[in-house]
Amino acid sequence: MKVKSSTQKLAFAALLAALTCVATMVIKIPSPLKGYLNLGDCVVLTAGWVLSPLYGFLAAGLGSALADLFSGYPTYAIATFAIKGLMALAAWGIYKALHKKINSPVSRIISGFVAEVIMVLGYYVFEGFMYGFAESLVNVPANAVQGAAGLILGFALVKILEKAKISFN
Repeated sequence: MKVKSSTQKLAFAALLAALTCVATMVIKIPSPLKGYLNLGDCVVLTAGWVLSPLYGFLAAGLGSALADLFSGYPTYAIATFAIKGLMALAAWGIYKALHKKINSPVSRIISGFVAEVIMVLGYYVFEGFMYGFAESLVNVPANAVQGAAGLILGFALVKILEKAKISFN
């Protein structure tokens, strides 16, 4: 199925925002500095890979920020909106730049890896201002594990969409 109209694209973006929120909230493992590990990154990356830059940014950012608000982490919501939106934007841009030069799976892995580095660094900086930069280092390994899981599951989710012949671009 080829998604063509702007209404269809908006509906799929809203669907991915909702899936991001749910995936973020389903499994929450508390991290040392009042945050939590989750599976939302797999949908964040998927939104970046399959939607336009604006829709991907908004789906990833809004879905993740809403999960923070619904889960009792309002302090993180604005930072999460920006970080997750930037992740989707980076995944989109790097994938688009690479996929014509190297095969699609490698392009997705590289772009997803860079996006996850943005997440780890983004939360490190945000928490650094909140709790201190030395103290914030404690969350870096946990966020890296979350990023690795998000990359693996996001890659699988895109493969499922491709096998179902769902195309957004």
